[in-house]
Amino acid sequence: MSESVLLSEIAEQPAIIEGLLKAAAPAVERIAADIRGRRLHHVVIAARGSSDNAARYAQYLFGSHNRLSVTLAAPSLFTRYRTPPAMAGALVVGISQSGESPDLISVVEEGKRQGCLTLAVTNVAGSPLAAMADHTIVLGAGQERSIAATKTYTAQLTALAMLSTALAENARWSRELAAMPEHVAAALYVERESVVAAAAALKDAGHGVVLGRGFNFSTAFEAALKAKELAYVAVEPYSSADFQHGPIALVEPGFAAMVFNVTGAVSSEVEGLLREIRERGARPVVFSNEPSSLELAAAPVALPAGMPEWVSPIAAIVPAQLLAFHLSRMRGYDPDRPRGLKKVTKTT
Repeated sequence: MSESVLLSEIAEQPAIIEGLLKAAAPAVERIAADIRGRRLHHVVIAARGSSDNAARYAQYLFGSHNRLSVTLAAPSLFTRYRTPPAMAGALVVGISQSGESPDLISVVEEGKRQGCLTLAVTNVAGSPLAAMADHTIVLGAGQERSIAATKTYTAQLTALAMLSTALAENARWSRELAAMPEHVAAALYVERESVVAAAAALKDAGHGVVLGRGFNFSTAFEAALKAKELAYVAVEPYSSADFQHGPIALVEPGFAAMVFNVTGAVSSEVEGLLREIRERGARPVVFSNEPSSLELAAAPVALPAGMPEWVSPIAAIVPAQLLAFHLSRMRGYDPDRPRGLKKVTKTT
């Protein structure tokens, strides 16, 4: 079987995160000082695709650690309806692997017009998005040749975590973030048999759900995206809390579900829902570092123990990337060539 570009890029993630933590630190400190000096209380983020899932992480991250309210921009208000909302006093952030999408650039451009501080988080230092913004965090992930974003996604999460930590000037969080390359490496080398078994459990699923909550709400969305774009399995992401407000009626014997549950503030509630859907006949694939949650799984995938919940999405997504790879191949597809997709999508 030929070597996969996607698989090789998944394997690069521990080294990329370690390099980013060192290389981007001076720029992040300068950006954090500028933000603190302006006493901003609101963040507006423009993103699409996997970058939009990084923005979901930022909602919990900046809200929990920095007491900042975070809004996900609706770029069509800027480009199609031409009625951009007032953003005065906000930090306006564009997150994009390529930095080329015109609608995201328009949000940052309008932010500058309104006198906002602007930031680009991108993998391409000379991109139009970087040129438009006041500040840039360059991911330094190298060229991402695979269509599906993997290493740039975890680099985006890391960059956001770096900024949040620098804003808070919190030494403990800084130490916890510095340990993430080790946790990501551990997640990368999770037992292959467990990931393959999880993929096999989903192989014949026509539809299903991916559940997470809190910081890993973003992980549910990104895992669902990977399953859809690589294996064409129509799994929909939900907050485990929202799922109980109606969609849980979908669950019946054999129902496909992926559940992310990392030890932390919401883990007992997520495990309670996991127990309920199991009782209703679901056969869940469970990504967790909680032994009691793994025991409820039809296909358990153990996540690294000891990582704080707030940084866990950086590592938790890695086995899900591997699952999507194996699921794609099991279903007879080529994960390096997802149909109808291209690397850079320039929406307007």
